[in-house]
Amino acid sequence: MKKYIIPFFAGITLLLFACSEALDVAPDGRISEDDIFADNDKVSAYLNSCYENMPAKGNRYFFWSRGPVEWSDEAWDTDAEAESWIMSGRMYNGDASASSHPIIDISDEAGNGDYWDRYWNSIRMCSVFLSRIDGATVKNESDRNRWKAEAHLLRAYYYSELLRWFGMGLPIEREPFDYAGDFSQVKRASYYEVVKFIIEDCNAALAVNELPWRITTGGEAGRVNKAMAEAIKSRMILYAASPLYNNGANYWEEAYQMNKTVLQNLKNQGYALYSKINFPQVYESPEAYFPNKYAALYNEYFTNSMAYSSNPVDKETLYQSRDGQGNVWNIDGIGSQDGYKSGTCPSQELVDSYETIDGKPVLDLANPYLDEKHTEPNYNAVNTMYDPNNPYENRDPRFYASIYYNGSKRKAFWNFDELPECKENYPAAKGNRTRIIATWAGEPKTGIDKITRYLTRTGYYERKFLHPFAGGDYVVGGAYFKLFRLGEVYLNLAEAAAEAGHLNEAKEAVDLIRARVGMPELPTGLSKEEMILRVRHERRVELAMEEFRYFDVRRWTNPDGDLSKTDKWITAMEIHRNDQGTYTYTRRPVRSVERKCYTNKYLKCPISLNEANRMKSLTGEDWQNPGW
Repeated sequence: MKKYIIPFFAGITLLLFACSEALDVAPDGRISEDDIFADNDKVSAYLNSCYENMPAKGNRYFFWSRGPVEWSDEAWDTDAEAESWIMSGRMYNGDASASSHPIIDISDEAGNGDYWDRYWNSIRMCSVFLSRIDGATVKNESDRNRWKAEAHLLRAYYYSELLRWFGMGLPIEREPFDYAGDFSQVKRASYYEVVKFIIEDCNAALAVNELPWRITTGGEAGRVNKAMAEAIKSRMILYAASPLYNNGANYWEEAYQMNKTVLQNLKNQGYALYSKINFPQVYESPEAYFPNKYAALYNEYFTNSMAYSSNPVDKETLYQSRDGQGNVWNIDGIGSQDGYKSGTCPSQELVDSYETIDGKPVLDLANPYLDEKHTEPNYNAVNTMYDPNNPYENRDPRFYASIYYNGSKRKAFWNFDELPECKENYPAAKGNRTRIIATWAGEPKTGIDKITRYLTRTGYYERKFLHPFAGGDYVVGGAYFKLFRLGEVYLNLAEAAAEAGHLNEAKEAVDLIRARVGMPELPTGLSKEEMILRVRHERRVELAMEEFRYFDVRRWTNPDGDLSKTDKWITAMEIHRNDQGTYTYTRRPVRSVERKCYTNKYLKCPISLNEANRMKSLTGEDWQNPGW
């Protein structure tokens, strides 16, 4: 069995140490484990290497880093037609197989893609570290205890991501596997058993006094904390209870009880929803163009990084991305600001999910569309405030904080002179000025278009992560991405409570999320089925474009189901400007052919074909996910 060196059993890769000055190596480039764990600095450097595969999420220059948003029904990628070889284009066209899949094929320096190999390598490293740390040479016991807790938590995180992407039972590696061992005896635990192991690792970290609840100094930016451990528990027990993964068992009561405890623990440590505008000179400025304080508050939260402080103004973020963001305004905002690309364009389906300000959904949540292509909305009969001919008035403040739509305004540096065809904005010269975001067909700078990279595919532009004035002479990068935040935990509790029949507590959790943005409470007297629909709907709105929808629609699907109702067709709002300056609104599919990534096999990602073949030859078991 020694001849098999495969990603699942990947050992210590010396390449990960190459950049660490702490690890002096012999002339042949090798260093032994004994040498590493006999030296305090090398032990510390080894732990740092365990962090190497923590992903850099969010809006970045790298084209593939927004995949989960653009593969769901939340958005469409402007590059999908222009460059069909990238992640989104390949997924839309069904250009994915076990031997060639976007997630497997693309691996970047930010830690995105190639998840199977990356995360198994990191799990192996964490397990090696945990097996050696008790006997390692460490200068003080406080460091030893904290480092051990961090390794437990990192391993839990990597396992959780493997479960999210691949959705399969996995071997549990408490101790590092022996290269000379008999791999044919390796067994996969069930999805639920792996989740329980993740929780075990999280609890091991939580039991260590030296691991802090929050990181308070910039010098420790990116290090894991107890709040992250609680957040992983909250998320993964919810996943274990979900239809795609529960194997017919009912874990909702367990998920409810655990989330209730997690939320209380976090609140006891001072974590709270972001509920105060801290930079009014920016976000309450008239030139920021937010219709009310709630929209300003919501956008402020997502466009500012959490400060590393013992008493930060942002007490909602539990753990933010380890890596900084580049410019967002010209890669995932409004591409015409400098003529490059717009990236993620919110879908009409996402826009439809924002309620009117009276708290009523626009569409019937149980059956939102009357046709397969989503061009015939099934309007909510009790909503009298929504006007299809004036669709962007009187909406949830989170809509205005998250999406640029036809007629909205942005003050920023616009790197072009207005053309006569830009009827709402001509004449105006290049520079820092206010521009009306006109998305009607034929508008040359921000109008809807099927090919041009800097124009919207859907009639909308992303605003949620876009600073109000970023671009050109106003230099501001995107905020660190919030991998875990308290808002998610509230919604995890709400979902588990609704599914377990604790409807009052589900309502209470959702109402707190809605109150933060000035939305009315949910109606009283909802049935269990109605409450589940409202909780799922609230997740879609509150967590929009944060890489949740992709996983949510999958875990809510039965193992024999598919994504035809949500992901087969994605629609745009094609707007035509009339001579009088009024507009005609027409829904249409973003493109004339269906997306190919909705069938049953796309509920889970495949492991690589070579990996699946190796594991079958070793264990006699087919490890591959259905359909691949």
